[in-house]
Amino acid sequence: MRPFDENDRRAVTALRVLSVDQVEQARSGHPGLPLGVAPMAYVLWSRLLKADPQDPIWPDRDRFVLSAGHGSALLYSLLHLFGYDLPIEELKRFRQWGSRTPGHPEHGLTPGVEMTTGPLGQGLAAAVGMALAERHLAARFNREGLPLVDHRTWVIASDGDLMEGISHEAASFAGHLKLGRLAVLYDDNHITIEGSTSLAYSDDVGKRFAGYGWRVLHVEDGNDLDAIAKALNKAARREDAPTLIRVRTHIGFGSPKQDSAEAHGSPLGPEATAATRATLGWEIDEPFVVPDEIRAQVWAAAESGRKRHRAWNRALAAYRKAFPAEAAEFERTQRGELPDGWDAALPQFADGSALATRQASGKVLNALAPRLPELLGGSGDLAPSTDTLLAGEASVAPGSFAGRNLHFGVREHGMAAIANGLALHGGVRPFVATFLVFSDYLRPALRLAALMGLPVTYVFTHDSIGLGEDGPTHQPIEQLVALRLIPNLVVLRPADARETAQAWRVALQRREGPTALVLSRQKLPVLPAPPPGGVERGAFVRADAASGAPQVVLIATGSEVSLALEARAKLEAAGVPTRVVSAPSLELLARQTEAYRREVLGPAGALRVAVEMGRGQGWHRWVGDGEVISLNRFGASAPAAEVMRHLGYSVEGVVARVTEALASRRSAPTGS
Repeated sequence: MRPFDENDRRAVTALRVLSVDQVEQARSGHPGLPLGVAPMAYVLWSRLLKADPQDPIWPDRDRFVLSAGHGSALLYSLLHLFGYDLPIEELKRFRQWGSRTPGHPEHGLTPGVEMTTGPLGQGLAAAVGMALAERHLAARFNREGLPLVDHRTWVIASDGDLMEGISHEAASFAGHLKLGRLAVLYDDNHITIEGSTSLAYSDDVGKRFAGYGWRVLHVEDGNDLDAIAKALNKAARREDAPTLIRVRTHIGFGSPKQDSAEAHGSPLGPEATAATRATLGWEIDEPFVVPDEIRAQVWAAAESGRKRHRAWNRALAAYRKAFPAEAAEFERTQRGELPDGWDAALPQFADGSALATRQASGKVLNALAPRLPELLGGSGDLAPSTDTLLAGEASVAPGSFAGRNLHFGVREHGMAAIANGLALHGGVRPFVATFLVFSDYLRPALRLAALMGLPVTYVFTHDSIGLGEDGPTHQPIEQLVALRLIPNLVVLRPADARETAQAWRVALQRREGPTALVLSRQKLPVLPAPPPGGVERGAFVRADAASGAPQVVLIATGSEVSLALEARAKLEAAGVPTRVVSAPSLELLARQTEAYRREVLGPAGALRVAVEMGRGQGWHRWVGDGEVISLNRFGASAPAAEVMRHLGYSVEGVVARVTEALASRRSAPTGS
């Protein structure tokens, strides 16, 4: 490794000053972290990081995650100086509308940004997923002398990242699996927004991570480039455990606000900025100016990554010749494409049978797994209950990564964030599972999946008061509505086994965002096959009025579709023409044409009634001035049929609500 010289130290200063310039220009941002962390970032990027700025997404690059995303100005300075497609004009537009330099890094917007970060702890946890994906794909595709998958994952994390509970979950999981190609540089600056970390934080972080099974290294001076390089090289030489490198830094280094909370999240101001430039020995007064010799220095430092990329391309060409089938499969999964005919394996379900949709989902998953080897996932210690174990497949275990069953333990939040990392890495299609009520535990990671457009599939079972005896702590009431509020998340609540198979088809065909499959614990009758495209469109007619236009349209999801069909029979017998609509996905229904929605939901004069065992918010969009049979209370502990009957979800209960609504309509005064 080339020793550090004065030009390297000037390059570090350039990163610091460029970062401060962005914050000053925007009059908004976080200068403290860039000023303190620039040395460790420079050493990593200039000496160890395997990356090619001219092709930021080549598969065997190292992944770098700035988990402390509030320090985004530093990341943009790095990307700009190291030659990514991020011109200085974009740095001048930091935090402005339409720029590629938003307040926190956004994946898919800025070249070289591996993950959307800012919510603390999420980046570190997702990096665990990236490191796991690397090991899994290496076990699957690498051959003697031809290591297609051979890279590392690097993280810069803050005190706040390590305080968040998700960091405990993810670090414990990574230590258990011995993910030795993961290294976290901990920016130990002793300062939080409210003041000293000692106000709320006295962990012995080294002992904590050692307890998780990590190697722990220490750098006592965050400006010592040689010491940082030595620690990074130690981390890269061993692969038997992940590494935490605690680097003692000074927030706002070189500024009048150094080592104070004032340096964290607001511009330094003109006077303090000038003083900082002077302290750092930066003689250029004009902002956003970097001398050509520094640019050349940094560009030369990036040449190693470009060379390694060219070498990898040669190895890939040799791999194609030696292992053409494996190469084709590797490249297909890297593109995120599904193989031809993959859905021919979708199972058939017998008429007249009954099956919980969670069980149907398990059958679908296991039928598809042989045709989709990129499927990889597991549950939060609930695989027997969520039916998400891949039969005949090995479990991922410490030092053994070829399996496809992941055991996340009781770590829902970490599980979802790790799935984000798997999806971001590419080459795998992750799925995760837990009970619907515990979707609350992982919601922040799910939200980021939706924000980033990641194709993660969430299997949420035990979806209603129909789970019965476990009672209100486990009976989801508000969760379904809460999930539907998340932009870019498609929620599917199938009515039976056949709809479940089609729901999986929708989930796996999606590439632009996550999908939540919401499934029953209780058995449901297998209904006639939905019409082609019915589930994909979000809603379709399950049963129409026996004659003429429907007077009543019952719109239901999940287990309530069977209930609605039984209520329809009673209403038809009473002379009330009734249609039943299965609406597995309101998000997909909303994407259809107005003509299709009118065709399915019935004539304007019909009484529309939504039937769902949960909160009713959002349903009035679809029923207008009709009825919403929903819950405004928590459930109860009793056998499922009894709970549902007491809370109004029986044939008699639904028919009574419809009859009452019709009578109310008839008695309402007509307009003049």
